[in-house]
Amino acid sequence: GCCCRSALTCKQWYQRRVREGWELIEPTIEELDAKMREHETEPHEGKRKVEALWPIFKIHHQKSRYLYDLYYKRKAISKELYDYCIKEKIADANLIAKWKKDGYERLCCLRCIQVRDTNFGTNCICRVPRSKLDQIKIVECVHCGCRGCSG
Repeated sequence: GCCCRSALTCKQWYQRRVREGWELIEPTIEELDAKMREHETEPHEGKRKVEALWPIFKIHHQKSRYLYDLYYKRKAISKELYDYCIKEKIADANLIAKWKKDGYERLCCLRCIQVRDTNFGTNCICRVPRSKLDQIKIVECVHCGCRGCSG
């Protein structure tokens, strides 16, 4: 059987379900998009090339985390709206997939677990638990600026 209700086609039913929840998330998504555009056009004199990208990584993470929490934790949006956001790349499907796995619930970005991007073929420094690091020294990931996402 089809998921349609009465005389609605599948596509109409799907679009209505997406629209019903969109007004809930639209203000937050638009605010994060505006912040993203602001950081993309911001001058980056005095910063290293990678440091200029850190706010963009942070906002990308915030947007994905927002939708992840709404769908998986609070159950506040429909599957159709969540799938729409994934399909339209409003949220990062690969990052969210990692958050569902044990030990990666707070992962900042996918580059931090790619061993090919590090000098010694290991995970990024932000993946090392804080208890195992020097408490005095501030540690920042070179890829995204994370100060520790392992817990």
